[in-house]
Amino acid sequence: MKLLTRLALLTICSALQTAFAADFDGSKPLICATMEAHDCNAGETCKRGLPGSVGAPIFLRIDFAKKEIAGPKRTTQIKNMEKSKEQIILQGTELGLGWTLALDSADGGLSASMVDRDTAVILFGACTPQ
Repeated sequence: MKLLTRLALLTICSALQTAFAADFDGSKPLICATMEAHDCNAGETCKRGLPGSVGAPIFLRIDFAKKEIAGPKRTTQIKNMEKSKEQIILQGTELGLGWTLALDSADGGLSASMVDRDTAVILFGACTPQ
């Protein structure tokens, strides 16, 4: 391959990666799908299943401007947001649980946890711009 063609491809790929990453920097609302859940109780082995089996929403919307996450049944406020180059961490409380959601700034992958004094639910999923 000619050097000029290689340079053009490299430039295009770099621009696409930068544009895609901008989708997950907290500047755009996102819609997210949870795909896997782990339900853990103190002293027991975690049970793996689908989000609906642990009462978690399958779809949720993240609105960074309004500082809220909305599911089909309720909306919760984002009380803390911390951004780094690799991820955005969102935190809050709801129904007696503390929750944390980590969003990958490069590809929109997410991990979330909801915990109380003896229970933890871990969710994995992915987001896309709304």
